[in-house]
Amino acid sequence: MSLISLDHVSKIYPRGTRPALDDVSLHVDRGDFVFLVGASGSGKTTLLSLLLREEEANGGEIHVAGNDLRRLSNRQVPQYRRSLGFIFQDYKLLNNKTVYQNVAFALEVIGTSRATIRSLVPRVLETVGLTGKENNYPHELSGGEAQRVAIARAYVNHPQIILADEP
Repeated sequence: MSLISLDHVSKIYPRGTRPALDDVSLHVDRGDFVFLVGASGSGKTTLLSLLLREEEANGGEIHVAGNDLRRLSNRQVPQYRRSLGFIFQDYKLLNNKTVYQNVAFALEVIGTSRATIRSLVPRVLETVGLTGKENNYPHELSGGEAQRVAIARAYVNHPQIILADEP
């Protein structure tokens, strides 16, 4: 069984002149690295929005890590998203928080203990090469460093899947 499975998925926006996605099928197995490449407006971000369940498809089936996204209630979506790590195109770092606090935030919102946070965050920051930057704020970082904070935040709770929009 695929970790991510899209079968004949379509997405049409009400005012669009053409479908954002038209009969897309894709199967991704555990351990695969997949890169979506295409021109601006070709549906890459729409596909990611569907996988995050920010939007719903107009047709077809989407299964992610055993979840049928059509059957997820709005109340189940936050729990589902906890199994995903997502790196936003603009990183979405919290400007009033340090590097450490930005990464810790991903654990705090899911109720991780402070002891576990104190253990995990430094290890993940070391993994992405940000040891020594823990107390810096986003405006004090280079673009590459900010991107690595976003990667660390997406990875810190060891999600089954990491999705990235124009990493």
